[in-house]
Amino acid sequence: MGAYKYMEEVWRHKQSDVLRFLLRVRAWEYRQNNVITRVSKPTRTDKAHRLGYKSKQGYVIVRVGVRRGGRKRQVPHGMVHGKPKHQGVNSLKFERNLQSLAEEKVGRKFSNLRVLNSYWINEDACKKYYEVILVDPSHKVIRNDPRINWIANPVHKHRELRGLTSSGRKGRGLRKSGHRANGIKGGSYRAAWLRRNTMRLKRYR
Repeated sequence: MGAYKYMEEVWRHKQSDVLRFLLRVRAWEYRQNNVITRVSKPTRTDKAHRLGYKSKQGYVIVRVGVRRGGRKRQVPHGMVHGKPKHQGVNSLKFERNLQSLAEEKVGRKFSNLRVLNSYWINEDACKKYYEVILVDPSHKVIRNDPRINWIANPVHKHRELRGLTSSGRKGRGLRKSGHRANGIKGGSYRAAWLRRNTMRLKRYR
């Protein structure tokens, strides 16, 4: 087995003494730093490389913390002026996953870079921590590399805000294929519903 395989096995056993100690110490360190921090190299080298990271110019790793838990409705004193159906304040859940939210926070902060992917690194009682892989689309090393220069196209600006990253697609329910994906044919379940419920008539009939 290569070195990355051993690293993968270590990260698989998160309840082991080694990793429990490491995660506890690192969580303390992350709490002392800013919520969004650029790091010099990935914490999980094997995972970063599996998700497309290369140790060369144009690639950036950023660590970000996201508050855990549901999304409380932002209303003054918990008063929703409306129908009883909409009176809920506390037990509401955010539509997207926290990883997608982490990518969005980083994408807004580093707006000149493109979000490639992200992965979990740690969590404590109040936050989850992710590392986000960013790519500089204006760097000549990136633009000259045929494996990654697709991300320099303008259509990939702020992919993370439009649910095009891996975690964003997961939140949209697009991880399925075959007969299980009938409800999301055409890009999303809304697109599938609209196509089936729209009457199309020929102009001259």
